[in-house]
Amino acid sequence: MNNQKKHPISSIVLKIRHWISRLLKNSHDHYFCFLPSATGVLSAFFLDRLFTGVFMGGEQSDIVRNIPDDAIIVYTAKYKSRFEFLFSHTRYRQLRLPQPQLAFDSDIYFWQPLSRIFRICLSYLDELVQRRRIKDPYRSDYYHRALLDSGCAMLTLVEKKGFYRRFVKERTDPLVYLIEMQKKIDRPVYLVPQLMFFGKKPLPAVPSLLDTFFGTSQRPGKLRKIVTLIRYPGRIFVELSQPLNLRQWLSQPVHAERTTGHQALQLRRQLLLQHNRHRQSITGPVLKSGEELKESILTSDRVQTFIKKHAAARQEPISKIRKKADGYLDEIAARYSPAVIRIMSSVVGWIINSMFDGAVIDKAGLAKVKAMSMNGPLVLIPCHKSHIDYLILSYILYHNNMPCPHIAAGKNLSFWPLGPIFRGGGAFFLRRTFRGAVLYSRIFSAYIHKLLEEGFNIELFIEGGRSRTGKLLMPKLGLISILLNAYRNGACENMTFVPVYIGYDRIIEEHAYVHEVEGGKKEAENLSQVIRARRFLKKRYGKIYINFHTPISIRDLLADSPVPLDRMPTKEVNALCRNLGWRIINAIDKQTVATPHGLVAAATLNISRTRFTQKELIEAVNTYLTFASSQDAKLADTIILNPDGAIEYAIDRYLSRKLLEKAPGDKDLPDDQADFAVNPAKRTLLEYYKNNCISYFVPAAFTALAILKKDAFQFNAADLHHEYQFFQDFFKYEFAFDLDRPAVHYVRKTIKSFIDDAILMPHPTIPDSYQITSSGYRKLKLFAAFLKPYFQSYAVVLHFLRTNRKEKLDTKDKLKKIQNLGLQMVKNKEIDLVESVSKVNYANGISYFSTNGIKNHENEERITHFESVIQTYLNLLNA
Repeated sequence: MNNQKKHPISSIVLKIRHWISRLLKNSHDHYFCFLPSATGVLSAFFLDRLFTGVFMGGEQSDIVRNIPDDAIIVYTAKYKSRFEFLFSHTRYRQLRLPQPQLAFDSDIYFWQPLSRIFRICLSYLDELVQRRRIKDPYRSDYYHRALLDSGCAMLTLVEKKGFYRRFVKERTDPLVYLIEMQKKIDRPVYLVPQLMFFGKKPLPAVPSLLDTFFGTSQRPGKLRKIVTLIRYPGRIFVELSQPLNLRQWLSQPVHAERTTGHQALQLRRQLLLQHNRHRQSITGPVLKSGEELKESILTSDRVQTFIKKHAAARQEPISKIRKKADGYLDEIAARYSPAVIRIMSSVVGWIINSMFDGAVIDKAGLAKVKAMSMNGPLVLIPCHKSHIDYLILSYILYHNNMPCPHIAAGKNLSFWPLGPIFRGGGAFFLRRTFRGAVLYSRIFSAYIHKLLEEGFNIELFIEGGRSRTGKLLMPKLGLISILLNAYRNGACENMTFVPVYIGYDRIIEEHAYVHEVEGGKKEAENLSQVIRARRFLKKRYGKIYINFHTPISIRDLLADSPVPLDRMPTKEVNALCRNLGWRIINAIDKQTVATPHGLVAAATLNISRTRFTQKELIEAVNTYLTFASSQDAKLADTIILNPDGAIEYAIDRYLSRKLLEKAPGDKDLPDDQADFAVNPAKRTLLEYYKNNCISYFVPAAFTALAILKKDAFQFNAADLHHEYQFFQDFFKYEFAFDLDRPAVHYVRKTIKSFIDDAILMPHPTIPDSYQITSSGYRKLKLFAAFLKPYFQSYAVVLHFLRTNRKEKLDTKDKLKKIQNLGLQMVKNKEIDLVESVSKVNYANGISYFSTNGIKNHENEERITHFESVIQTYLNLLNA
């Protein structure tokens, strides 16, 4: 009878249970930590528009797309942020990337569909009634099932009271959970650090009142996030760091034998370090005041010890030496200002758009540089062709989410009013020579040490100054030596050198360079130059090209060294410095862009006749273009897209600027019927543009001239090696050579290219022998002609050394006299190339002959020997 009474109740309970199960869809896997892809019409509408202004570059998407399709992806954020989760949930769906729907230890209430909110609440209530406990996604293993199903989640590394819950209350650590899960499943788990930025301003050493109340730009409060999103959406951007494959990480011997708890601890530390380094690679290190940096530098033990010794040695009061040191630091130091950088960014952007037709940036190379910046300070080393080089590079870095570097600038640029502006943009100033300035040298070295210690990137110009010839100058190693010494003294754990090529279709200082190369006096930088520079803004200077070579890590470079740098003898350190300098110069050469303007200038000057047709000019350009392509040279995008159009455009530009003219008597003829000639007054300017791409043709020039010297239509490749090695030594002050590659490598590589272009053909029976084709002889002379101006310059130097009887001329006076002699020899038609009248070539010639025992007219035997050698080659080139 009692059973009959209970039966209706049991029936009702069963019906309620059945009803609850139906509402819960037969599952208790309903949690606020999961936000489905379909959030509801209103939520989706609002979220899609909320994050419209937040920038995320396409290269960031590629990071995720390169992860295997079967992987489970867990995005990691440093701090807990529903804002960041909602962005990822929304934007990644739009980009068709793995979309985080699961958030470890985080509940998403507001954006859930109403039906889902009801189910979640019901499931929590049912769990409480049935089992007398609160639902736990760890205990129920919900995270495991949800990850396998959705394949994507987000995890916070640092959370308020998170450590307390894990350490004191022994709550489940999500990283422990992931590690244990990875050990059980076959699918790899990838952890992808995600960083959201609300500005690129570095963190100040002392937070402002605004930062105290509303959070910093690096960790803003809710109100600051909302205000930034509404008023300055363009300031917000997201970057992804390199993914960590958890399975591979666990398999590493250093982790494999550890407990899961210890593995989670190490994993969290590594991920936090990656987050911090990535953030610093974009915002830069904490920005301290100038006074704080000065005090840190001048009160360091190393500087204090030196000051005491220096005062004692000079028998001067220590206060006087300290005053000098303080003044030197004021003379040197930058006044890095984010506000100045923002203003300069707008100004430089306007200048670029006014003067140039855009910039072609090596995005893949820049991405490698950006990744390397997380390992320590970068030392950016661009070639130096123009005053705007440092403006361009800082602008490119700033707009690709990297901090502007501290730039080593000559003291000549510290003039008012640009000096203070440059200091605000990160420029620090140095004297051209440290000779005799012992205290200044030590303070400058201490300043460099401090920049590296703080984590600032540094930019320097290894050529010392701007190239007036168009090709790279030989490396000046003073600053490289100071940097290596700072690294040796523990300024940073690693230091990465980044060779950078910056090139232009047309240089804005071209006329000043021609004036200086031809012997004119360099005009000192001043305010009037800036005022006169306004006229440049009305002109178009073509495109800018920026390429980045693979960064050179000093730690990797020294990895195979048997002796650590801090115990390396001074002689070996100096050898390392020289090796590094040449390595950097070679790296920049390999990133040089061959432009149509450079190729046309080369063909125009190297054609042996004074008159030539447009067809002949284009054929010569195509010969160079074919060779450059075979050497995997970096070609301008205009050449790649439309080579014929790019060449014709460059010819038209030279004609309009009167560097190239129709020959006398052909002025009224159409271009395709007229003869052309080089404007004699513009040859030196064309030589500059020819030299922009000469590095690619030096091996061909050496090989071609070696072949021509054989004076036979058949030769053996082995016979060229000695001649090639001679050219490498003879022009060691003109061109940078990769000394890791022997002469035989370049000879064989060049011969292969000559065969492909039908300049040479292999002998049918004799191994390693080649014959010159009917059209090959003319093309060989086109390549060899690159060397003619240098032979003529060196001939002038020898003539001066033979005829000059005055002793003790300083270098400046000597170069001036050689310049006058060269002009006289051109006038007397003893030499025919006015571009060979080059102060730079003469200086290099003096250096070469001096190292080969020729100081003056007394070394007559050596002078005669080299005169004979040079004349032999000039006869071949003039034939």
